[in-house]
Formats: sequence, C-alpha cells, structure tokens
Amino acid sequence: MTRTRVPAIEGWFTLDEEPRLIGTRCSESGTVFFPPETTMSRAPGHATSTLEPVELSRTGTLWSYTNAGYQPPDPYIPVTDPYEPFFIAAVELAAEKMVVLGQVVAGVPATQLRVGAQMELVLDTLYSDDDNDYLMWKWQPIGWTSNAPEESGATGERTDAA
Repeated sequence: MTRTRVPAIEGWFTLDEEPRLIGTRCSESGTVFFPPETTMSRAPGHATSTLEPVELSRTGTLWSYTNAGYQPPDPYIPVTDPYEPFFIAAVELAAEKMVVLGQVVAGVPATQLRVGAQMELVLDTLYSDDDNDYLMWKWQPIGWTSNAPEESGATGERTDAA
C-alpha cells in the first residue's frame, strides 16, 4: 500500500518539487511573519492591517546551528531507536532577512556546516503511519547529496566545491 505525502503542519510550507515556506505579509507595513499569522499583524501600529499569504525564499545563509545530542521531550516523535542526534539550523532567508529554524537533513556531518554556508529548503519525512508520510521542511547545504542508501547510515557528501 502506498502512503500519501502530507504536511506535518498544514499551511506552513508547499509540497512542491522546490518547496517554500509560507509566511504572511502585513499589507500596510510590509512586515513578513513566519510561521504565518492567522489573526492579526504583529507589526507595531498595524494590528488591523490585512495579512496576505506569501511564499518565502527557499535559500539562505546559515546563521547558527547546534547539535541536538539528546532526545527532545514529548511530543517529539523519535524516528530511530535508539535515538540518533541531529543538527538544528538557524537560516537567514535570502530575500526576507529573517531567521528560520529547522532540522538539518540526516547524514549531513558537522564538517559540512559552517556559519555563512548557503543552505536550501527541502522536504523530508518527519514520521509515518499506515496511511501517510508526514513531511516537514528541513535545511541542507546547497549541492548536498547523500552518496549511499539511507539504510547504510552513510553521511553523504557535498557535490559542489566548498
């Protein structure tokens, strides 16, 4: 049976081949928000302004990162048993100049992460059930590809010159 690919959080990103985060823009101030606002603008003096959905940059600059070396508490859903640490990246979006947090795709070693590195948004399965693969946005260095099947536990490599 084939599982359906669905967003883990509805309305926060597209499911396109080149996915984008979905934010909102205040119609009066031009301030962009992520996650998307649903009720009112947080821009000072513009609480009654209209909010418009906007697709955000899918690339940016690695602003900071850290290793999640311990299993987060519930409601975190572990994808491996035993738990395998992963990286969390803070990426400054190219056009909006706002910083968005997200996991780094599995297999990217610390040697490939450095402040100032160019990153791109990708979709990855956060968890699955019998019917669906629940997708979430993640970050990866631009040009990154895994050089081995996921089952092998390979760390992958960059395909561009660093």
